[in-house]
Amino acid sequence: MTEQANAECRYVSLDREAMRKALSQQLDDDLLYRMLIEERPHLFAEAIVFVDEASISKQRDIIAAIESVIAMPAYQQRVLTYAPDTAQFMPKAHGVFFGYDFHLSPKGPQLIEINSNAGGALVNAILARAQIACCASTEINAAMHPDLEQVFMAMFVEEWQAERGLQPLHSIAIIDENPQGQFMLPEFFLFKKLFEQHSIKTVICDPSELDYRNETLMHEELPIDLVYNRLTDFGLEMDTLKPLRDAYLAEAVVVTPHPRAHALYADKRNLAILTDETALRDMGVSAEIRTLLLEGIAHTVCVHKEDAETLWAARKQLFFKPAKGYGSKAAYRGDKLTKRVFGEILQGNYVAQSLVQPTEQQMKVDNKIIDLKLDLRQYVYQGQVQLTSARLYQGQTTNFRTPGGGFAQVMVSTESGKGE
Repeated sequence: MTEQANAECRYVSLDREAMRKALSQQLDDDLLYRMLIEERPHLFAEAIVFVDEASISKQRDIIAAIESVIAMPAYQQRVLTYAPDTAQFMPKAHGVFFGYDFHLSPKGPQLIEINSNAGGALVNAILARAQIACCASTEINAAMHPDLEQVFMAMFVEEWQAERGLQPLHSIAIIDENPQGQFMLPEFFLFKKLFEQHSIKTVICDPSELDYRNETLMHEELPIDLVYNRLTDFGLEMDTLKPLRDAYLAEAVVVTPHPRAHALYADKRNLAILTDETALRDMGVSAEIRTLLLEGIAHTVCVHKEDAETLWAARKQLFFKPAKGYGSKAAYRGDKLTKRVFGEILQGNYVAQSLVQPTEQQMKVDNKIIDLKLDLRQYVYQGQVQLTSARLYQGQTTNFRTPGGGFAQVMVSTESGKGE
């Protein structure tokens, strides 16, 4: 069913006029449209990805299994041994926008990584409203909540209330290093508008613009209640982050996602524990959960110099990733490795993961049919999936530089296996 749908719907395209109207309503001008469509032409794919319901259900089972292990004290004790000091601090907030990324293998979905500050959720909400489906089947359903903006807003309020109870939330700082130069800057504007619609003063800023004085985190003369953290210094370790770090550890500001969230979920060394049957047994993980993890997560090991010969021999079946990496930076397919780069990997803090080949989707681009790889991202909060999105690309990893590629809406077939 899903293979047939993907083949037949290769001509699906964005309703660009609908997207222009939707984005204009957000900021009352065409700025967002220009930023998202004209300046970032490969952010949105002109396609819909079809996935069968059984696969989506299995992904949610894998996520639930992972969440159950992460909640275990024995697991937390293990992963916190290599976490930064800031991760030892235990806030009450859970952390927004975990991204569980899957490849769809012949033996079922395989998790390849977890991200603790996954971007793209709000731009995907806009995408879903502007997408045209060429197949008007009643057996196909969008894999999203009908009012995502309110779901996301409720999540931030829940994060705030976990720390501050019923105190009113007055201000939010959306922070990233040099935000004006970030590829996802348009999403920051969307979140700013969303927060301001709920009477919350919001700034988008570099963390160097924050100051911690009089037991308050400040942006110029605005006291900051909550920080929506889009930084990739997950432990808040750089010297330039000292005001934010001090305010966070003093409980003077709510930060989400926070260093502990990354340490528990997104450090890639954690996947080596989650795919080690002996470690899982030692932690007291049930046989049922062990099976879900071992079958549903790409097998991962930490790279050690003493294993160099074995890893090099097996490199064509491996993918190498930095333990604290993000956005596919410094990640390498083993069959593309040179001896020089492999030597650098041995010196760094890397994991080696069994290569799970992504499935492919056909697209018509400039009157040519091309094959694009795809992965699925599940946006998750407190173990609950809020949104399923796909990313289409060519090359080693997702890159938002492929003509015809980018974020794509996922449609779920309820007739799993029919027609195959």
